[in-house]
Amino acid sequence: MSDVLTATPAAKSASKADAVSFLEFEKPLQRIQYDIAEMEREARDSGADLSADIKQQRTRLRTTMRRLYSNLTPWETVMVARHPKRPLTTDYLKTVFRDFCELHGDRTFADDRAMITGFARVGGHKVMVIGHNKGKDIKERMACNFGCAHPEGYRKALLKMRMAEKYGLPVVCLIDTQGAYPGLGAEERGIAQAIAVNLMEMSRLRTPIVSVVIGEGGSGGALGIGVADRVALFQNSFYSVISPEGCAAILWKTADKRKHAAEALKLTAKELSKLDLVDDVIPEPIGGAHRDTETTAANLEKYLNTTLDTLKRSRIDTLLGRRATRLRNLGNFFEDPSEAEKTTKPKHPRKSTSRSSRLSTRIGRRGAAKV
Repeated sequence: MSDVLTATPAAKSASKADAVSFLEFEKPLQRIQYDIAEMEREARDSGADLSADIKQQRTRLRTTMRRLYSNLTPWETVMVARHPKRPLTTDYLKTVFRDFCELHGDRTFADDRAMITGFARVGGHKVMVIGHNKGKDIKERMACNFGCAHPEGYRKALLKMRMAEKYGLPVVCLIDTQGAYPGLGAEERGIAQAIAVNLMEMSRLRTPIVSVVIGEGGSGGALGIGVADRVALFQNSFYSVISPEGCAAILWKTADKRKHAAEALKLTAKELSKLDLVDDVIPEPIGGAHRDTETTAANLEKYLNTTLDTLKRSRIDTLLGRRATRLRNLGNFFEDPSEAEKTTKPKHPRKSTSRSSRLSTRIGRRGAAKV
């Protein structure tokens, strides 16, 4: 069954703000929306005063929506992040940023439309904006490979980051991709190397970097512009080493296990915060970003302004030191270095007088000390 349900004809006759596509878990909302549309139609046709009933149903709609969205499962979060009406990078370029001037090409191969870059202003800051571009309609989405960038897209991004470093501009990255493009051409042109070079260069770029996951944050495609001083994601976005479908196909040989994979990947904002893999979570309106794009854009703008104000107050060498420390601490499961030493040191080391055994023991101790 499809994960997205279209609104009924009666519901479509409601106000434009309410005309949204309903996800699979939103069936209760669809029924209430249908009732509201029916009562509004009856009030228009018969002239009866049904305002009290309509108000009661709208209150019920908000209550049900709040209940559903406060207890989203990991797979439901993935569905919301992929909602066809969810704001994209191009939407935020119109609502959050001003004076956007797009920059094209990687000076090597081509201009990848899946990666959009350019100068812009946000609040009182001049910035370099880099983001994935999924496209709006089917024609644009095919031209953008549904937001899956080729190597030239990541090389274009890095080229513009270096330009930002040259002019002392902060870099703002908006992440929204299933992953890097997996086609033969991308492999031939070095997609893995392009992403690896971006990881290395962003870790030492001498300008503030802020990355925000606005929808999907999948695999190396997200990491290619995800190394930053501050990494945030929207409340109903996800950030993962692989898509749930890809994980299920590898572990269970079928994409039908995608719900189990989503739970195992710990990809939601709540789980990522517990693991200290993201720094901040940007709140969304009740019902998701697609139901109130203006409030969502305002939240993003406020976060970027506050974060850039903080980062720009630090000296660049201090900023680089904090960035390096942040990257080294990712995935650290030991609260205290002594715990790591206890884990790596054998309880009953085997006694041996051979030279090779003594050498291996010393190497093992040095490794534990480094951890």
